[in-house]
Amino acid sequence: MIEVRGLKKNFKNFEALKGIDFIVAKGEVLGLLGENGAGKTTTLRILATMLKPDGGTVKLNGKNVLDSANEIRKEIGILFGGESGIYDRLTARENIVYYGELNDMTKDEIDDRIKHLVKVFNMEEYIDRRAGKFSKGMKQKVAIARSIVHNPSIMLFDEPTSGLDVGGARIIQQFIETCKAEGKTVIFSSHSMAEVEKLCDRVAVIHKGKIVESGYLKEIKEKYDKNMEDLFLELVGEGNEL
Repeated sequence: MIEVRGLKKNFKNFEALKGIDFIVAKGEVLGLLGENGAGKTTTLRILATMLKPDGGTVKLNGKNVLDSANEIRKEIGILFGGESGIYDRLTARENIVYYGELNDMTKDEIDDRIKHLVKVFNMEEYIDRRAGKFSKGMKQKVAIARSIVHNPSIMLFDEPTSGLDVGGARIIQQFIETCKAEGKTVIFSSHSMAEVEKLCDRVAVIHKGKIVESGYLKEIKEKYDKNMEDLFLELVGEGNEL
């Protein structure tokens, strides 16, 4: 479970987060939505213990990010958009093994987990090839597999289907659905409102560092009687972009 209460973050003279609140229960998927610069990535980085909050409380599985950062890191999987960070000289398998070792997994545990992930993400053809010549989509799959090799209970994904074709995106979507079925807690940001409507139990819309709407997706859609794209534009203004 994730609990965010009154979360604030400042960067010099810029107030990135102005006291935001949301919760995500075990087995739920939250879509974190907002225009560029709204505070989505800052929020995810605080949850991932990469940034310290300047106010409020953030708890993951009952642990406070300020007091239990090392413990929390063992319970989360992290994937941020942009560069995948894959080591080009290593094979896909070696990239995943390295992160398994960083998470204190045994060789047998890593081997078993990789067998599972290779099947889930259809990586059989390139798991033992060097990553340098991989397509963006292939690297994205390896990056995701690497981030969850230790089977964390909480997943933090920033645009996980970015750069993937329709088939690749579907694999990731199915994986998120599997995480939900397994009782994992998932937060992901996405530019696809169709993806949000398909996968999310809850949504939280951030605009200029504030939550302008949050709650169960079904209830919010009924409240506004709009689809997610129209609702988002109403909440943040049509001149803004995701």
